[in-house]
Amino acid sequence: MVTYFTDTDTDITAKEAAEFGYKLISMPYTLDGKEVYPYVDYETFDSHSFYQMLREGRMPSTSALNPYDYKKYFEPEFAAGNDILYVHFSRAMSASFDAMDRAVRELKEKYPERMFYTIDTKGITIGSLNIAREIGDMIKAGAPVEEILAWGEKEVDKFAVYFFADDLKFFQRSGRVSGIAGFMGNMIGVRPILTMTEGGRMESIGKERGRVNAMRRLLDYIEELSEDMDKHRVIIAHADAPELADRMKEMFIERFGDSYRVEINQVNPTAGSHCGPDTLGICFHAKHR
Repeated sequence: MVTYFTDTDTDITAKEAAEFGYKLISMPYTLDGKEVYPYVDYETFDSHSFYQMLREGRMPSTSALNPYDYKKYFEPEFAAGNDILYVHFSRAMSASFDAMDRAVRELKEKYPERMFYTIDTKGITIGSLNIAREIGDMIKAGAPVEEILAWGEKEVDKFAVYFFADDLKFFQRSGRVSGIAGFMGNMIGVRPILTMTEGGRMESIGKERGRVNAMRRLLDYIEELSEDMDKHRVIIAHADAPELADRMKEMFIERFGDSYRVEINQVNPTAGSHCGPDTLGICFHAKHR
């Protein structure tokens, strides 16, 4: 048998993970000196309360898991005779995967017959979520692991993500965005447009003044790059900005029609610690990233 894992940095909730057949790895954040594990320390993410604390000036941080953490997740499956497939957020964005590699090496010495597979979504939040949901559909349909791995090899780089942040201080503090430095300073009303590259990193690719212009820019990328969009989900993500997400959906329908499967999702707190409140993004199936 194969046990499927994903993690909370994909935006998937504990309830949805269980519906798709995933076991969920919780990626922590620290706020006010307390380390918090999503869906371990609470059942439901209170997004408004979390992002309101950030608006009030409280600054969270994130940290990688250690090898022991990964062993706690993986060893019971190996001991039960199960192989593992882990659909995870971008390896390029966290040292957590070095710890995972070490844990798996040590476990493989103890359980040499077991197989450990991964699909790197090369994304975080909705980019990862869109892929995790599609793979979840395959899991529910009983697809063999070889078919899922082949799908990932072909499709991961076809899920494009474009987004913008409302307050650059969170990205500035995290240091995880290439090309963002030029936007720092007194850039009131200017929002950098960001994407996830094929290398799994966040990169700033332009700027727009005002939210509406930024949303139009995201739609321009969809118009230019979309492919087979009607066969896949379109996911809009927001960090406690539901009205903005609803307006983004309206603008999408105005331009492309209402025949697409458009879903709205909340950005998880660990990723939200880096992007901050009122971030908005969209993920769609594309010719390429």
